[in-house]
Amino acid sequence: MVLAGLAPSVSVMAVTGHDNGATSGRKPKLRFAIASDGHYGQPGTDYKKDHENIVRWLNEAHAKSPLNFVIINGDLVHDRPDLLAVVKKEHYDHLRVPFYAIPGNHDHADAAIWKSVFGYEDNFSFEKNDIGFVLANTSDTAGKYLCPNNDFLKQELDKFKELKAVFVVLHIPPHFWVPESPFVECPDTIKLLHSYPNVKAVFHGHDHSLDAVFYTNKLPHFFDAHIGGNWGTSYRGYRIVEVDDENKISTYQVNASAHPLLNETKF
Repeated sequence: MVLAGLAPSVSVMAVTGHDNGATSGRKPKLRFAIASDGHYGQPGTDYKKDHENIVRWLNEAHAKSPLNFVIINGDLVHDRPDLLAVVKKEHYDHLRVPFYAIPGNHDHADAAIWKSVFGYEDNFSFEKNDIGFVLANTSDTAGKYLCPNNDFLKQELDKFKELKAVFVVLHIPPHFWVPESPFVECPDTIKLLHSYPNVKAVFHGHDHSLDAVFYTNKLPHFFDAHIGGNWGTSYRGYRIVEVDDENKISTYQVNASAHPLLNETKF
């Protein structure tokens, strides 16, 4: 069963302004930002300014309330894999916290390309403060929309099965919530994710016009608008995720270009 909208146990609100730090008033055990779709190099866009802005906004957010790291969820560049090293060196390396990146369909990257630039392959996982993260590629060097490698997902989710919380990061969503959406239908992936109770959320990019949450059964799938490109929400932004000492999770969308903090969710 797949649902769109809000589950009863999840509350959402929109708040105007920049990211002002932890919503609970207490320092979380884990706090990270996730952003996507910079499209560095896209003709007709001010892509350098977009990337100067997102790095500055994230560094400002970190100065107000420390981030453990940043995740960039795909489409770092626009059909120019040769620019991956450029956007890393000239922009993301200026973040004041570590960052992780996963390919999108416009990156045209495979494991070898990704490792040559970032030092890890296009499917990888890590653990931070007893929280697991599994990041999987959903495209190829031709830019085709693909389901993630479920063997890889299962292997990593098994590795983290004793953790209280695991987050999965997939650029292209594995279900069609929106009619004629640029997603893929991956029922085996959805079934796999649902089979691990400690998978608490999935994060997606790809659709620049989405910045809220959809559900497959009770599993939330979050979007974060876009960093750059020539379409999508009227603002540029990113999402903040916080986990407290009791493993309660709070996430909200930040309209960093200063039109509305958006759709806070606690679950």
